[in-house]
Amino acid sequence: MAVPFSIWKRILIFVNKKFIEVNTVRNYLLVACLFIAGTGFISAQTQKIGYVDSQVILNQMPEAIKAQGDLDALTNAWTAHLDSMTADYQKGLADYQKKSNTLKDKEKLALQQKLVSQEQAIIDYRKAKFSQGTGEIYTKQDSIFTPVKNKIYKAIKEVAKQEKMKFVFDKAGGAVLLFADPEYDLTYKVLDKLKTGGN
Repeated sequence: MAVPFSIWKRILIFVNKKFIEVNTVRNYLLVACLFIAGTGFISAQTQKIGYVDSQVILNQMPEAIKAQGDLDALTNAWTAHLDSMTADYQKGLADYQKKSNTLKDKEKLALQQKLVSQEQAIIDYRKAKFSQGTGEIYTKQDSIFTPVKNKIYKAIKEVAKQEKMKFVFDKAGGAVLLFADPEYDLTYKVLDKLKTGGN
């Protein structure tokens, strides 16, 4: 049975009417969102925002260079000890593999236990020194670099106040800085503050 044209006409008018109502509401919401975003943008325009490149500061600050040197020396010493432990273990394993056919069961067991003990010592040492987040290297890094970071943050805060900046971003940090006008780069002002004794 065919649907009469008059019913189709009424359905189309109803659907068209609802479509216009939905679009009208959507347009009102869009205008409201644009207004809110616009007022936020205008108020943000009155705020001074600057940035620094902390990597440049760390590469040029004598205390940071010394701290990195101390940390590297410690890491190198621990790595050398770990390499020595590993070399001893590998030598012992190679010796065991050569002699295993000629050894008595009691001697084999003693050498196996020694190798297992050496392997566990390597695992424990690596974990104690280099384990992600909990290793001694991370606590040493914190203790060595905390005074340096505090000095840098203090200098950034002082320069930001002098320049009347409301926000300061780190170009080298996690913030994505897609464009930066050099006029608002505080990096070298912070370095000057640090060099002239603004500790």
